[in-house]
Amino acid sequence: MGKTYIDTIKYVINGKIKIEGIVKKPDVVGAIFGQTEGLLGDDLDLRELQKSGRIGRIEVQLETKSGKTKGTFTLPSGLDKSQTAVLGAALETVDKVGPCESEVEIESIKDTRASKRDFVVGRAKELLGDLEKEMPESQEISTEVKDSMKKAKAQAYGKEKLSAGPDIDNSKDIIVVEGRADVLNLLSKGINNAISLKGSKIPKTVRKLSKKKETTLFVDGDRGGDIIVEEFKQLGDPDYVTKAPRGKEVEELTQKEILKRLRKSIPIDEYKTKSKKKTRKKKASKKKTSKKYDKHYKKVEENMKAVLLDKKGKEIKSVPIAEMIEGIKSVKKSKNSDIRRNNNSKTSRSSGQKEHRHTSRNKEI
Repeated sequence: MGKTYIDTIKYVINGKIKIEGIVKKPDVVGAIFGQTEGLLGDDLDLRELQKSGRIGRIEVQLETKSGKTKGTFTLPSGLDKSQTAVLGAALETVDKVGPCESEVEIESIKDTRASKRDFVVGRAKELLGDLEKEMPESQEISTEVKDSMKKAKAQAYGKEKLSAGPDIDNSKDIIVVEGRADVLNLLSKGINNAISLKGSKIPKTVRKLSKKKETTLFVDGDRGGDIIVEEFKQLGDPDYVTKAPRGKEVEELTQKEILKRLRKSIPIDEYKTKSKKKTRKKKASKKKTSKKYDKHYKKVEENMKAVLLDKKGKEIKSVPIAEMIEGIKSVKKSKNSDIRRNNNSKTSRSSGQKEHRHTSRNKEI
């Protein structure tokens, strides 16, 4: 008895059959084996191939109507593609099933490995999805599989319809950023609990969230970011604050820069003390400079004259404000003339010294 299974299925031959009469499945199978016997030699004899496990069982499906029979059949093959194609062509030579005329047509030969490859790609996408959840910073994945991953989309949140990540309600902590572009950048890096201010104003929705959840304020590295921090401290209840590098915006940062800045978040109270120290230093320096120039300020106010000072703060000249430009020019001319005089005196001294040396040498001679 031949094998009823096949060791390795590479291809599947799909065909259909029409018969001018009423027959049964064994009749069709017998006709296929009988009429192809010896047609292709011993190497491609169906019985021998089935005994050695190189082809599988022929599966037939039939239906009878109005005294005629039609149906489909499949034949699994472990041969190579050229041998399988020859075998499929040989099946089309079957023109009788029992005493009835028949017609066989091969519809397709399918490569089972193609379906396995499709399965591998689909399964790889699922596995990558699980991997991205655990390791969002992993970048070394096939481009085709990576593109299949769907990024989280921003949603309109609250009455003000603020741009926010999908986890803004479920997360215990939130990150407040300035605009929609900042939220989208954080989403693309796997951070789904960000919400935007939609400008420099602090919306009521964000104020309420900051009182319920642990809130980190993440602003741009410019003066506008400092203003937002000061305003948020008064209207909301932030816990931590961090800034983008100076001159950069949150929407421009890479994943590495974002994570680094979030790790360096400082409590809002510490940020407050730092800003105070800076303002004190600025005020102190302003007081020193203002005392230095107080007398000159009084002169300008009383006499309506412009005072020209040197680098040390000493007065060079005072002129009416209307004549200020001419006064600056005259100061420049006087400086230039002084420089020329000094140069002329130096050259005259050097020439006198040369003449003296020349006469002394002549005397010696």
